[in-house]
Amino acid sequence: MTHDHDLVLRPTPAQTEAALNPPPGRNGGDLVVETLAGLGATTVFGLPGQHALGMFDALRRSDLRYVGLRVENNAGFAADAYGRITGEAAPLLLSTGPGALTSLAALQEAAAASAPVLAIGSQVPTAGLGGGRHGYLHELPDQAASFRGVVKSVHPVRAQSQIPSAIAAAWKSALTAPHGPVWVEIPQDVLLAPASLPVVTGVDATPEELVPRPELTAVAADLLSRAARPAIIAGGGVVRADASGKLRLLAERLSAPVVTTFGGKGAFPWEHPLSLQSWLEDRHTTDFLEDADVLLVVGSGLGELSSNYHTFQPRGRVVQIEADLGKLESNHPALGIHADARLALQALLETVEEREDPTAPERVRDLLARVRARLAAQDLGLEQRVLASVRKALPADAPSFWDMTILAYWAWSAFDAKSPNTMHSAQGAGGLGYGFPAALGAAAADPTRPVLAVSGDGGALYSVAELATARQYGLNVTWLIVDDGGYGILREYMTDAFGQATATELTRPDFVALAESFGVPGVRTSPETLEADLAKALAAPGPSVVVLPAVLRMFAPTHLG
Repeated sequence: MTHDHDLVLRPTPAQTEAALNPPPGRNGGDLVVETLAGLGATTVFGLPGQHALGMFDALRRSDLRYVGLRVENNAGFAADAYGRITGEAAPLLLSTGPGALTSLAALQEAAAASAPVLAIGSQVPTAGLGGGRHGYLHELPDQAASFRGVVKSVHPVRAQSQIPSAIAAAWKSALTAPHGPVWVEIPQDVLLAPASLPVVTGVDATPEELVPRPELTAVAADLLSRAARPAIIAGGGVVRADASGKLRLLAERLSAPVVTTFGGKGAFPWEHPLSLQSWLEDRHTTDFLEDADVLLVVGSGLGELSSNYHTFQPRGRVVQIEADLGKLESNHPALGIHADARLALQALLETVEEREDPTAPERVRDLLARVRARLAAQDLGLEQRVLASVRKALPADAPSFWDMTILAYWAWSAFDAKSPNTMHSAQGAGGLGYGFPAALGAAAADPTRPVLAVSGDGGALYSVAELATARQYGLNVTWLIVDDGGYGILREYMTDAFGQATATELTRPDFVALAESFGVPGVRTSPETLEADLAKALAAPGPSVVVLPAVLRMFAPTHLG
């Protein structure tokens, strides 16, 4: 009698021959790159360092494409964007100590945004491990401890035979919902030692599916079917699960208005009759959602931004579908369904009853009119014209990556992403410097489309070294830098709070001349010529820089009164 667990994959004659006679000149680093290739990776990001040279030497014996950035944190941002665009785990190769630790801010963003990044860092030689003070370069008592509070999982390696299994486990972790960054670390001597193990050929790391419990989706379907005023909040989990089509079908079946979070941009059509768009930082929207008798929250933890700075207090029943167990009911009591958004929405579509509500589109139109009236009373024509020019210049299917700058804060609420998975920002962790290196990662993922990066002058100064990366690889990224002379949003916050700003004004370079010194075309534009200049830059192959000197203002907050 044969049982499933008795079945094993038999090697082919060619595999047997390769195993018995592995090619010469391999080291532990080859086991890393062979495992990555076996898992399906095609591109790796990173920055070499002394302890990691075994991995980088192995790259020349592999078919993996290497994209090297100039700062480890920027390499992490590039890997983050590659993971968001492709849905694949993006390998990030790093060295020990300062090289590893410099990536932490990028990995925090990847964790907050559920971006699958597979970070593989080196370690001091095994003789220096264990917490003693051996005096090795870059030595830390416990390097992995710096990552445990940031990434999904940590996978230490101490012998070459552990490398394939550790990387496969990390890959599976990164791609199991919710996606996220993971950390593998391998000592220098393990990477450098000659490899007697056979070439890695068979690696299985299939991520687990997070299926909803049927008794919970049955209750949710009943609540939604009988609701008088249902509404839906769609978060980034809908985008990551590729579930926007199912979301639209469910909203139409329920006649339920839909608002997308800033991380869920594009999850629902902007001009749909049921679309509340993304005006979450607006008290009119907050009131509308509070009035829903059943509120379906899909792929969002209803955090600070999605709850209008925690002023949102729902009065009806909340149904929350969330893949991240830690976010389930973390801010509001709910019927919590721990599941992948796509699978849970499919379950609801199979069980929910259709309901008609001819008043729903009218209520949506009324809300959006109130939002427009509030903005019209604030003399914000310049800001709205600039954002409209960006939208007109950017092809509908082109991705955009936004740094933490005033124009990005506008875009969170007011920008039509046109389609899912095309608008991304650093609003997960909120660190500066994300936009340009992330756009480089997206361009590496798909060179057929232009990519837009948007930064302020302060955030741009975090990333100027990557102009060399853009030029070296000919990446198709247009970088819009809005130059307002400093940290514009902090200037506003401090002026509002204290009457004046401190430490917000910056000496900046001539960004056009700086770009041209890297061999990257640059142009200085104005609000009147922005659309034409940006469209021209986006249409040209390779990298480019467009500089817009302008002082933009934020719309008035609605959560303070």
